[in-house]
Amino acid sequence: MQRTCDIVNDRPKTNLTTSDFSYELPEELIAQSPSEERDGCRLMVVDKETGELTHRTFRDIIEYLNPEDMLVVNSSKVIPARLIGKSEKNGSPIELLLLEMVEGGAWQTLVRPGKRAKIGARFDFGGILSATVTDIVEGGNRVVEFSFDRERYSSIYEVLDEVGNMPLPPYITKKLENKSDYQTVYAKTEGSAAAPTAGLHFTPELIEKIKAKGVGFGEVTLHVGLGTFRPVKVDKIDEHLMHSERFIVTPEVADEINRRRKAGGRIIAVGTTACRTLESASDEDGTVKPMSASTAIFIYPPYTFKATDALITNFHLPESTLIMLVSALAGKELIMSAYETAVRDKYRFFSFGDAMLIV
Repeated sequence: MQRTCDIVNDRPKTNLTTSDFSYELPEELIAQSPSEERDGCRLMVVDKETGELTHRTFRDIIEYLNPEDMLVVNSSKVIPARLIGKSEKNGSPIELLLLEMVEGGAWQTLVRPGKRAKIGARFDFGGILSATVTDIVEGGNRVVEFSFDRERYSSIYEVLDEVGNMPLPPYITKKLENKSDYQTVYAKTEGSAAAPTAGLHFTPELIEKIKAKGVGFGEVTLHVGLGTFRPVKVDKIDEHLMHSERFIVTPEVADEINRRRKAGGRIIAVGTTACRTLESASDEDGTVKPMSASTAIFIYPPYTFKATDALITNFHLPESTLIMLVSALAGKELIMSAYETAVRDKYRFFSFGDAMLIV
């Protein structure tokens, strides 16, 4: 499979500022738990050509899919990346958030409080896992090496399943009762520090109905990392720096995407991470190439999409890179109007909230 260095798009100049993507959101509309039925949440369908907004239920999405179309999902699996432990030196509490595995099996992490995480510091997590800080990198992140009983546990992921917690966003304050609630039903490859949440609405039964209609279903992988937690702090959005994230597009999926698009089908990204993967792996003519690489692509208006025709997504935080991406696809005015409608009609927002289909 082709390997490349980091992919960063040529950013267009824009007069848009971060505050152009702000909106008022009552706190009670921030979903604290998933819908009782994954596919029973609300769905707002946004027609980017006519500006029409239609209100449906997520399982109705099959009515908007044609047999020639293809859904592209991110099958990255969230790891229980939040570790609560203590310093081996003096017992002081410490919290680690695993971001990504680096060369040699070490991990880049966020550590709170950082003052306790000098190089050489050691931390204990439940007497099962220990961590040693080996480096401090750009932005203050710590690189740590883990130690555990390798006869008892086959991998770090098995240990994390026992001692780790799901890394829920800070706006979710309710305790997660079931780890699988923050995992898509098709998650396969461990590596994400946050869920690709647009995919949380799919059930195995809905996926089978979609496939039975003739719609393609292809899996790519982008491990969600630090970028998900990094707010836009600059006024001019084209000055914001995205964190690099690893992704994989297999030859089989690339071939199927290109075949269906050539036959007139639409490529529908399930989530902004799948969309960023498609746009990173495609040529200017929209041809998707098999690739294993890293991307720091930042999509905001104006942007010409190459391989993404439609998008399934959630309702995103004000002034976030995610609301900027969906605005690039549907137009800022239409998206901000759709968000005003969602607030007025009391849609549920963010990770466990309702869904939007942009066609």
